[in-house]
Amino acid sequence: MIIIMKRGAADSEIQSVSDRVEKLGYASHVIRGVENVVIGAVGDKDKEPLKGLIVMAGVEDIVAVRAPYKLASRNVKPSDTVIEFKNGVKVGGGHFALMAGPCSVETPEQMHLAAVAAKAGGAQFLRGGAYKPRTSPYSFQGLEEEGLKILKNEHDKTGLLTVTELISADSAQLVASYCDVIQIGARNMQNFALLKEIGKLKTPILLKRGLSATLEELLMSAEYIMSQGNYNVMLCERGIRTYEKAYRNTLDLNAVPALQKMTHLPIIADPSHGTGRRDMIIPMSKAAIAAGADGIIVEIHPKPEEAWSDGPQSLTLEEFETLAREIKPFVELMGKKFTVAK
Repeated sequence: MIIIMKRGAADSEIQSVSDRVEKLGYASHVIRGVENVVIGAVGDKDKEPLKGLIVMAGVEDIVAVRAPYKLASRNVKPSDTVIEFKNGVKVGGGHFALMAGPCSVETPEQMHLAAVAAKAGGAQFLRGGAYKPRTSPYSFQGLEEEGLKILKNEHDKTGLLTVTELISADSAQLVASYCDVIQIGARNMQNFALLKEIGKLKTPILLKRGLSATLEELLMSAEYIMSQGNYNVMLCERGIRTYEKAYRNTLDLNAVPALQKMTHLPIIADPSHGTGRRDMIIPMSKAAIAAGADGIIVEIHPKPEEAWSDGPQSLTLEEFETLAREIKPFVELMGKKFTVAK
């Protein structure tokens, strides 16, 4: 159930309703939209007692949410969620994000070259994996904390916000202390213990869709995070597994407009993993933007042929310059804008 507060409801009225929801045995989630504040009452108890809250000061309406993903639902929050970072960069609600960087953090020199190219192309985010969940146990697994330090050093030099993957709950605090966005990869989309742990953080989350996950399953994973109090979630369409062998995965761009009807959360597209082919990244980036994506995340590398992981799907720095230039008219055509750091 959601309790819709009247426009201009006082903070004291909002707090009183939230407290009452808690006393009735539900978890209370206060979500502030552009025009209204809504309070999500989440729990498995009988919903009938909540209807009595209609008489409380400041309450306008009480509505049942039928979707299993309550907090992520567009019904709960009709306006788009906008995630604002400490340097003024925004994602969602018409603010477009460009994220770029190597699959893996390898060396300080490699990351610096990638960071300089990313910033020159207008990216606001530098991605780089310090922990790498690989299909083979013999493949490069990442530099771990040393990689986090290299990534943080480039943030300090360039001002770029950083995105890196978290693969275990016990390192959540460590990773959050180094980065601006925590990425949850496709293989961990339904690692519910991990999702609950990052839900306790305030760090924004980039949640990638699982290899064969439905959109509802993706949103239920977002719900796990939000149910713990972290509402700063971005969804990522990174390609799903199909029978086609001409490319690594199938970038499901149907998901972008479909999700926009289902949820208020920002949607990022990953054409690097979505195709696994360097030659397809630029056209599929344009297609993702035309479909309505709030941002794209792409892999770039100074020397893709020498990359320690995912070289075939990494753009050269020159190719990234081309991508950054060619996507701008598409971003503008869709009525979105790049928000740069203050």
